[in-house]
Amino acid sequence: MGKFTPAILVLTYILVGLSLAAMVWNGGSDFGTALAVLAGTLGVCLAFHAYASQQLAERRIIREVENVRDAHRLMVDAIDSTQKDMIELADRVQNQRTSRSEELTSEVKMLEDLVMKLGESIEDRLHEWQSAPATVVPLRGSPAMNHKEAQALALIETIREALIANRVDLYLQPVVSLPQRKTIFYESFSRLRDATGRVMMPAEYLTVADAEGLVPSIDNLLLFRCVQIVRRLAKQDRRIGIFCNISLTSLRDETFFPQFLEFLNENRDLSGSLIFELGQDAFATRGSVEARNMAKLADLGFRFSLDKVVSIDFDLQDLHRSDVRYVKIGANLLLEQLLEVEGKPAMKFLKDIHAGDYAGLLARYGIEVIAEKVESEKQVVDILDIEIGYAQGHLFGEPRAIKEQVLAETDPPAGFIKSTMPQQGRRRA
Repeated sequence: MGKFTPAILVLTYILVGLSLAAMVWNGGSDFGTALAVLAGTLGVCLAFHAYASQQLAERRIIREVENVRDAHRLMVDAIDSTQKDMIELADRVQNQRTSRSEELTSEVKMLEDLVMKLGESIEDRLHEWQSAPATVVPLRGSPAMNHKEAQALALIETIREALIANRVDLYLQPVVSLPQRKTIFYESFSRLRDATGRVMMPAEYLTVADAEGLVPSIDNLLLFRCVQIVRRLAKQDRRIGIFCNISLTSLRDETFFPQFLEFLNENRDLSGSLIFELGQDAFATRGSVEARNMAKLADLGFRFSLDKVVSIDFDLQDLHRSDVRYVKIGANLLLEQLLEVEGKPAMKFLKDIHAGDYAGLLARYGIEVIAEKVESEKQVVDILDIEIGYAQGHLFGEPRAIKEQVLAETDPPAGFIKSTMPQQGRRRA
């Protein structure tokens, strides 16, 4: 109701009363009668006004009550909806945690099976070793055992003890883009430590480890940690790939590889971040089994890289068919191939093309060139002159061990390696 509405209504009531009183007065009635008519009219109008006002007020109150009830219903519905959303969210979080826990449990179980089967095969070899005739290899300490054999046996035991005690560390070295020097990849290295904590370099133990079938165990632990590190980087939205070394022994191992392939099939979402690396000589000498198993990895989306390159005159079609997408060439080897033809730099085996076109030639086959072992700024300048886009070396960063707390998060369960590795064996007469 407006601010002046009551006053207007009162004036209206008075006018109506005066009009009726005037009509009565003009009709011949006395003044008292006319006054009574005026008073009665005003009384009726005021009574009607009071009744109407009360009805309007009651209706307004009823509407306000209904509005409050509607608001209350909306609030209750909103609370119920929020509670349902919270319950669904809690269920999703719990399901994700359960799924993640099951995923990790499945992953660890897969790795456990890998090492267990590997341990069984090693146990069989050790049994054959222990049952060998006395003339094959005599007892340690006997006159017939030479110093080299004693050293080899001691090294085997050191390697096995390092695996049992999980003294296998992961080192990462950056691979950068040029000229920005932004880290694009990492190369992973495995390092064993002996009982004194001394780091053993691969050249020191790989030959013996390969001969004794221990390389798959080392590859297995390295892979496990590479997967975890890739996942940690992905959580930080860091799209960085990791080169992970794999040996021909692992590729042709009938026990290791099928489980290995199944494990990677469950983690094929990492195919864009894990790049398997093997040496040029190993690639050239791979047999049909290894080639077939490499193809199975490629079918899952995983790619390959070659290192330990001694000749840069590649069979590019073979590399492309084998899903090799990176080749790492030592900076010195790469620059040694340069010569000058008619005042322009060229490659010794490709004299008819500019040296700067070499990387482009490989790129046409889907292969990127990475200059490795770069140790000086001069090498960087020379590498840029021939348009190489990636580089690796101590100049950009040495291999660094992953922090212990991070490694602890990527460790297999306690006792997991120990329970699956055979006990120390000794050759006997």
